[in-house]
Amino acid sequence: MGKPGFERKLADTEAVAIARHMRLSPRKLNLVAESIRGLSCDRALAELQFSRRRISNEVRKVLQSAIANAENNHQLDVDRLFVAEASVGKTMVIKRWRPRARGRVGRIEKPFSQLRLVVREREEHV
Repeated sequence: MGKPGFERKLADTEAVAIARHMRLSPRKLNLVAESIRGLSCDRALAELQFSRRRISNEVRKVLQSAIANAENNHQLDVDRLFVAEASVGKTMVIKRWRPRARGRVGRIEKPFSQLRLVVREREEHV
């Protein structure tokens, strides 16, 4: 009996890696995601290696995971991969309180975000 098989939503030439609960606001993470969108994977890794943003090292790990998924799970050629999608979403928000003047409080929000990277194999030009 068992459950029905999982329908794959990506094409055969694509692989995905997702990082959830990254401790950074989605606006800041999207700046890093924009810088690698559409680049070839080796170029995107070099871009993230020398980026000055704190989160770029975590994004680099996610990209390396997507490349490894493409190579090991889907038998794609690593040299022809590029970043097809880099989408950022909002997850949870931790709320903290800071005392302010005259007995009031100030609300501090600590947002978390998620990153979804899809790498795709380029078509061969004949």
